[in-house]
Amino acid sequence: MVVLGADGQVRHRAGETAEPLFPRSSNKPMQAAGMLRCGLDAGGKLLALAAASHSGEDFHVTGVREILARVGLTEDALQCPAALPMDEGAQRALLRRGGEADRVHMNCSGKHAAMLATCVSAGWPTSSYLDPDHPLQSGIRAALESLAGERVTRVAVDGCGAPLFALSLTGVARAIRAMTQAEPGSAERKVADAMRAYPDWTSGSGRPERALMAAVPGLLLKSGAEGVEAFALADGRAVAYKIEDGAARARPPLTVALLRTLGAAAEPGADSAALDRIAAVPVVGGDRVVGEIRVKLPLPLGFLGR
Repeated sequence: MVVLGADGQVRHRAGETAEPLFPRSSNKPMQAAGMLRCGLDAGGKLLALAAASHSGEDFHVTGVREILARVGLTEDALQCPAALPMDEGAQRALLRRGGEADRVHMNCSGKHAAMLATCVSAGWPTSSYLDPDHPLQSGIRAALESLAGERVTRVAVDGCGAPLFALSLTGVARAIRAMTQAEPGSAERKVADAMRAYPDWTSGSGRPERALMAAVPGLLLKSGAEGVEAFALADGRAVAYKIEDGAARARPPLTVALLRTLGAAAEPGADSAALDRIAAVPVVGGDRVVGEIRVKLPLPLGFLGR
């Protein structure tokens, strides 16, 4: 874990925060900013969808198709793997209609559609848009490096098939912070503002990520696979962490505990009761609740002065 103060300086660190790791989907806001820098023409809900790990609800799928249609493409151009919706209700509805796993319902299809739209706008080939040496991916890498303040030293393949650029936890925290502190109208700020305005488009109607951004005004948050999460408050305080065993279930209570330690739950407009609900993650045994996930933060109370 690494915590940055409003001035961008490290106020707390725990564990390994300087070595590269793969932030997974926590990179998506910065990837979307890179796409805008490369010529992507998108805003509002569709820009939020470009940075999303969406749940595959009907409005998400409609949005993905709209991004593609605007540049004359269909979902056949997507190179992410086929998947069923993450949202259980959307999944059941699709199967009842006789549908099956497909690329447009995959949680990263918004990012892939935006990558394709960027290529069309820039005049770049679309068939090779996932090649790490493609000009699109080079532009995204450059955006990540400039926002994180460090070089990408390792490249892998993400679960969606796109290049996955490694950053340190400190770099991830700096990057998510830079998104909220960028000048209004800049690529970075446009992405941050779209995500904060339409949090259901970056995740889903029933997801904790949406609920967290709704509960804390100005919060920008993006989770990633393997227990990664990064968030920044409007004043520039930022956090990035990785849960060592990669499990995701501890993320909501841990993020709420950190937001409370930062004092964000007590700020004007924050919904403290909603944060309590988000943090309540039960442990189920058989058909009953037998426990809960609890967070014990080994942090001194005064470490987060602004």
